[in-house]
Amino acid sequence: MTSIQRSVYNLFYPLASLFLIAYIIVTIQHYHDWAGCILMLFFTALAIAFRGNKFLKGLSFTVIILAVVSLAMYYPQYFVTIGTFQLSALIVPLLQIIMFGMGTELSLKDFAQVLSMPKGIIVGIVCHYTIMPLIGFTVASLFNFPGEIGAGIILVGCCPSGLASNVMSYLARANLALSVSVTTISTLLAPFLTPLLMNLLGGSFVEIHFWTMVWDITKIVIIPIVAGLLFHYLIHGKFKWLDKAMPILSMVGIALILTVMVAAGRDNLLKVGGLLIIATFIHNTTGFFLGYWSARVLKFPERDCRTIALEVGMQNAGLASGLALTMGKIATVGLAPAIFGPMMNITGSSISSWWHNRVPKDEETEIKSTQSEKLQVQ
Repeated sequence: MTSIQRSVYNLFYPLASLFLIAYIIVTIQHYHDWAGCILMLFFTALAIAFRGNKFLKGLSFTVIILAVVSLAMYYPQYFVTIGTFQLSALIVPLLQIIMFGMGTELSLKDFAQVLSMPKGIIVGIVCHYTIMPLIGFTVASLFNFPGEIGAGIILVGCCPSGLASNVMSYLARANLALSVSVTTISTLLAPFLTPLLMNLLGGSFVEIHFWTMVWDITKIVIIPIVAGLLFHYLIHGKFKWLDKAMPILSMVGIALILTVMVAAGRDNLLKVGGLLIIATFIHNTTGFFLGYWSARVLKFPERDCRTIALEVGMQNAGLASGLALTMGKIATVGLAPAIFGPMMNITGSSISSWWHNRVPKDEETEIKSTQSEKLQVQ
């Protein structure tokens, strides 16, 4: 990046500050009709500024999410219906597009990696599907949320790991191959494990229809991923514009899903939002902590410990959102997924940036060994 480009990006920091000051002023003056737009402009300017910093660049999409969510909080009426069309009807198709995009990035080589690192994958999946559901159940019980809101926390914990964990693993100098493998296998196991765990842990919070949930996950996750795999082998690379468009389409889809969900559950969010943010933060960060130390206790390499931490703590909040919709409880069960998505990206980006500046000890030893060999040859 040139110094001119960096200077342009840096101009957005003072611009963001001006928008923040304006937001505070109009809020104090009770001009709430303007407040939402100004808050959205603040987050947008901040996201653009972050694009000019290599450490903050990963947070720019999350800040954009906060921008669109702020619009949904202030002007929910525009994101619930258009005429007689319910915008929530877009959630499942958008999720299917995102899962299709995941499938297009997979290949049979990714599945072959399972054979090369079975121990790491097994531990990653077992930790993921035990730690997060149990933490979710514990948090939902301790905070004494209304049944359906508590069920949303458990639902997030019972979902597979999200695609964001792969990006965070790359930034954290973790084992990317292990991360992709755990994400893929945990996603393929979701049609069975997610309904089973929800039935066991969430059944006391909300009524669970096991086979209905199995089919919902199959049509949202498995069918689009299989279609994406077929696309990868039959069409991938033939239409360059389509290959470039899929990641952008996925990001737009995630933003739209969260916007619609926040708008639908806005009134409930105003009642329990603060506590739900705290509960979600505890759920997410405890997953990172227990995932990391589970791997450490089993004497995994540092890179693998980081990977398992991220795979355990980061969930497919989008899938949880889609399931909340199919349950007909988007305004209650869907609240926790709507908060967990941005939350895990903020915490995940933070921990990944911290790890990025700290070379794993096993990797550092390899680097020193290579340097020593080179010196001996010279």
